[in-house]
Amino acid sequence: MVSTSRIEAFVPAEAAITAPVTKFGGRPVWLAEPQWPVNEAWDEPMRFVCQIELGAVLGDTGRGRLAYVFVTHAEYGDEVFFDPDIAFPDEGANAVIVQPGGVHGGSTLPMATGPGLYHRADGSDAEYGVRLRPGEDPGFLPQSLRGGLTAADHDRYWDEVAGDKIGGTPAFFQDDEWPDGGPWKLALQLNPSFQPFHLNLGAAPTAFVFVSLDATQGRFLVQDS
Repeated sequence: MVSTSRIEAFVPAEAAITAPVTKFGGRPVWLAEPQWPVNEAWDEPMRFVCQIELGAVLGDTGRGRLAYVFVTHAEYGDEVFFDPDIAFPDEGANAVIVQPGGVHGGSTLPMATGPGLYHRADGSDAEYGVRLRPGEDPGFLPQSLRGGLTAADHDRYWDEVAGDKIGGTPAFFQDDEWPDGGPWKLALQLNPSFQPFHLNLGAAPTAFVFVSLDATQGRFLVQDS
């Protein structure tokens, strides 16, 4: 079994969250010098999505470290711009920065603040804490083995691994798209289409954030049906 924390609710922040905890939106709580990633194709800073406390994902190795997640994303009111490269972990349209002591191969700027999540209705800044429920996932089953399950066992496995969560087993619904260079541990699984903030990652997407077992780097990818 694999430890996980189910996201039961996103809790609106009454004031800016400045502690090194898991949160969505707002501004990063940097643990070292700011490293705001840039999409080199557009020469623009990416949009901050969330920060994830890695002790909950990696145990002692991740304690005292955060993974900061960024994507290339349209401004409020722009219904046209969409960069499809956000789906891929190595195309420079998204970034996972780990601090302290992390390694990132892309370009960054030493700026502490930048574009963040907003609400679809009015473009106002969005910042949310999370209410989590500890649980356990089954171990990862490759697609080749899932195909041999009975329909009932397949549905049971899917029900156990699906949903929004911190850590656990990824619910890949296309190929088993572990990023190159692992091994990796799932840090976040999120369906962004049904959240209180606006995060356009595709038509019916699930976002996956992975971190290395030594808590020094991360990758982001999207599967979209």
